[in-house]
Formats: sequence, structure tokens, C-alpha cells
Amino acid sequence: MAALLKISGLIDRLSEIIGKFSGYLVLACTLISAGNALIRYLFNYSSNGWLEIQWYLFGFIVLLGASHTLRLNEHVRVDLIYGAVSDRARLWIDTIGLIVFLIPACIYLAWLAWPFFALSYAQGEVSSNAGGLIRWPVKLIIVAGFSLLALQGFSELVKRIAGLLGVLRVDTTYEKPLQ
Repeated sequence: MAALLKISGLIDRLSEIIGKFSGYLVLACTLISAGNALIRYLFNYSSNGWLEIQWYLFGFIVLLGASHTLRLNEHVRVDLIYGAVSDRARLWIDTIGLIVFLIPACIYLAWLAWPFFALSYAQGEVSSNAGGLIRWPVKLIIVAGFSLLALQGFSELVKRIAGLLGVLRVDTTYEKPLQ
């Protein structure tokens, strides 16, 4: 279990680094959006490339930030019973959810997205919009995002099992959103 917890710690660190990078992408997306609007209104000039890079960055933010969000236990959760059960029951709910749903779904989606990316890369696919960008980077991020989420799911699974075995104290506190 100690070796698995060490691997889990490395995965957590990777998710943290990539999550922080995603945070900086929010700033970049905001600056590009503001710059694009400014140029459009001041100089009556616009480029599809500027619009597309904003969409790409938004995809990068969501897909790369998902593993960090899972690590922080801030992901979307359907709380029908989770808030009303014991910590041990929450560990079991998380464990089953990770094994049955999250990890298999992420692996499957990454597997499905790989040929989508590979074909785009091989063909040198470019957006059909005038001034559009190459498409393969955003398609690669689909593969990377789901792969990172599967890795973080594995890390969370290791921690939940360690919690069930009494080796590690896992905080299962979950606050419902205020809406």
C-alpha cells in the first residue's frame, strides 16, 4: 500500500501542476478575448484565429483542470445520500463510483479520442474558417484530459482503499453548492 500511496502522491502533484497551469490559461483566454474585442472595435478588424484560440483555451481549461478538480473533491456530485451517510459509507460510495464509472469511462473516452486526434494530425487538419487554426492540438487535449482524469481517478481510488483499510485518513467532507 505504501508504494501505491507514493504513486498516488506523484499523480496528485501532476494534477496540481496541470491544474495551476489551467488557471493561467483562464488569464490568457481573458486577455485574448479582451484584446480581440478591443482590436475589433478600434480597428474594425477581426480574425477567426483569435476566436478559435479562445475556444481551444476553454477546452484546455476544462479538460486539463478536471483532474485537479477531482483531486480537490470539488467535482460535480449527485448528492442523494452522500451527505447523510457516515465517512466509511462515503469511502465505499467513492470507491464503487471510481471503479464502475469514472475510471472505465475516462479510459474508454481517451481510447475513442485517440484515432480522432491521430487522423487530424496525420492529415494536418486545419479549421475550415478563414484564418482558422490547426485542429490536432485541441483533439490531443481530449485524449490528454481524459487520460489525466483516469490517472487522478486511480489516485483517488488508492486513497479511498487506504482509508477503508485504516492506513490513511481521507477527508470525505462535501459541501453542497449554494444554489
